[in-house]
Amino acid sequence: MTMSAALKAAFTPAGKLRASINLGNPILAYRDAAGNAAGVSVDLATEFAKRLGVELEMVVVDAAGKSVEVVVREDADIGFFAIDPLRGEHIAFTSAYVLIEGCYLVKDDSPLRANEEVDVAAHRVVVGKGSAYDLYLTRTLKQAQIVRSPTSPTVVDVFLEESADVAAGVKQQLEADARRLGGLRLLGERFMVIQQAMGTPKSRGLEAAAFLAGFVEEMKAGGFVAAALARHSIEGASVAPAA
Repeated sequence: MTMSAALKAAFTPAGKLRASINLGNPILAYRDAAGNAAGVSVDLATEFAKRLGVELEMVVVDAAGKSVEVVVREDADIGFFAIDPLRGEHIAFTSAYVLIEGCYLVKDDSPLRANEEVDVAAHRVVVGKGSAYDLYLTRTLKQAQIVRSPTSPTVVDVFLEESADVAAGVKQQLEADARRLGGLRLLGERFMVIQQAMGTPKSRGLEAAAFLAGFVEEMKAGGFVAAALARHSIEGASVAPAA
């Protein structure tokens, strides 16, 4: 798609590209040794700003829900989110660029051995507030009680503080917490696959949404996303197939 002045303006009403970066998902973004935001989403935001020929400003937050709010309020022009129908009311999503597994974690001595045993009235399941797991499990769990931690990285700490039954989140984050704390284990299978996409406010128009979608497809097909995953030593996430 040709870059028109109107299209450029749709993405840069503040005169620069403002990208919402969520540090709550370490697969996509994190703080580097210098304290700066880095990761796959930062790389994509940087490349997109180059395509527009504008300055990039990162709006850094610590939770998925906050990242969504920033874009819905239009305090950012693009963001990086798990695709979800509730979020889709106000955000135009691209197709997924990365697929991530969502898993359950329990204590070593827990009687739970399989995902289908989780949804019981007596169980409390901890999720990061506003995360893809929160939205998904709120729809799908019919009996278990959902307990919300402030952010996804704090899920396991809250799970232990509250003596809850299950923690739910990004597989790699749960594995890291299990190594850090000990006495914890993941249930055998993922309960969902998260489709991580880029998005922009729907108010920016269909042309802007289509341009962003085309950018994501190019980044997947050209190897940019795969190279970014490798550059940041990300394991357990895969490049999403072409739309």
